[in-house]
Amino acid sequence: MQQTDFLVIGSGIAGLTYALKVAKAFPEKKVIVITKTQADETNTKYAQGGVAGVWDEENDSYEKHIEDTLIAGDGLCNENVVEIVVKEGPERIKEIIEYGAQFDKTESGEYALGMEGGHSEHRILHHKDVTGKEMERALLLQVKQHKNIELINHCFVVDIITQHHLGYLVTKSTTDITCYGVYVLNLRSNNIEKIIANITLLASGGCGQAYRTTTNPKIATGDGVAMVYRAKGKIENMEFIQFHPTALYEPGVSPSFLITEAVRGDGGILRTKDGEAFMERYDIRRDLAPRDIVARAIDSEMKRTGTEHVYLDCRHMDEKKFIHHFPNIYEKCKSIGIDVMKQMIPVAPAAHYSCGGIKTDEWARTSILNLYAAGECASTGLHGANRLASNSLLEAMVFSHRAYLDAVEILKQKEIDNASLQINIPDWNASGTTDPKEMILITQSLKELQQIMSDYVGIVRTDVRLERAMKRIDLLHEETEQLYENTKVSPQLCELRSLITVGYLIVKGAQFRKESRGLHFNTDHPQKSVLLQNVVL
Repeated sequence: MQQTDFLVIGSGIAGLTYALKVAKAFPEKKVIVITKTQADETNTKYAQGGVAGVWDEENDSYEKHIEDTLIAGDGLCNENVVEIVVKEGPERIKEIIEYGAQFDKTESGEYALGMEGGHSEHRILHHKDVTGKEMERALLLQVKQHKNIELINHCFVVDIITQHHLGYLVTKSTTDITCYGVYVLNLRSNNIEKIIANITLLASGGCGQAYRTTTNPKIATGDGVAMVYRAKGKIENMEFIQFHPTALYEPGVSPSFLITEAVRGDGGILRTKDGEAFMERYDIRRDLAPRDIVARAIDSEMKRTGTEHVYLDCRHMDEKKFIHHFPNIYEKCKSIGIDVMKQMIPVAPAAHYSCGGIKTDEWARTSILNLYAAGECASTGLHGANRLASNSLLEAMVFSHRAYLDAVEILKQKEIDNASLQINIPDWNASGTTDPKEMILITQSLKELQQIMSDYVGIVRTDVRLERAMKRIDLLHEETEQLYENTKVSPQLCELRSLITVGYLIVKGAQFRKESRGLHFNTDHPQKSVLLQNVVL
């Protein structure tokens, strides 16, 4: 068993930003950051486009960024939260620059601000086409300089510890559910251990692996959302899964390589196999419409033409500028035989980002006491029904900062005492379980889930598809829970459980939403409803 003052689950931009801030504020207190693989293997690392922020105040304004975010969110954004993120965002960007993150500049030394879909002005700060990787690098470098931060790799969180584990009945109506720490599977020793914490931040990332085709890394299995739901915490708006319109089409390759929206911001044009530029038939903003509109347009064209992808045309763009701005994309395409200056890039939508998640307030507090959430696993109210491009890294920094501020106040008011819990919290009980005899029971169930989600709960949905998905997910849940009860815990089994829970939450949210709004498009309910706001589960 370990005990710590601050526990951070996840080592992406949200987790590391928070860890740095609490470590600086309390140099005498211990901060533990745990991650299930290497520290830099996060969704943050794969963020290409950049981070949005009002930087050029002569041409841009907070009001414009707020308006763009609200339009993209299609009526479901929390306007107060949008204002907080947009107005506090530039300060958080300045901080990460001070940490050492380097964003591209023009020849005159000004930051080169990019344009992306849904934005009315150039406001995207970027580091070529690997912005997230650069921000992750700068944060990890800072973390290593703080002796009171312990970074533990290869540590899989199995469950949040609450009163439930002390023998008390905990339900959705329990008002004082409290997080005391977590049970973790140490992947080196293969033992389940306890980490007791005064305050815990969940920054566990997204859930793209619920789908067959996704831009997310293999680790994006929705563990944080699933754990909070099992602990009777509040989850909302999981039906809003954003499909990035332009993932590189490579049959059988997972995860899919992302072609950042910034390529279209610089002039890339979507075309059919016959070379027709089709976006003007769907939206007056054409290739720079918000992601939900572009993804549905591509899906429609693929169904209309009977093809598995469309094309992104960059042949007319300046070669030198393209290679400078998008070196990673250029080299990736070249490696599979595509010269982007001579050939169009085959692209198709792929599951990319979860706009819903663990319900939080404006200070990143969840419905469970002493538990915060930030980053993609959280539902702050910023994104509403559809995330505006490059708002995610901004949101992660703003809310991890706010979680830090609130945690400081809590510790000032009252030092949380968990000493008495050391005896009461039981060790993990694995009695009666055996090693799994057939791993295919796990791997095949995962394939089934991804197939179900992709075929029935994708970009376009119907009531019948959702009903079929729910019946099949219920069966997978029953089979997997039986396996969980009888076999020893493994990362593969835990991830399968998480993804089944996430799949259930996405389908259940979609069934409740009898309308089409933002990323949720149901052909049986094509109109928007004025009655339904957030779906809380």
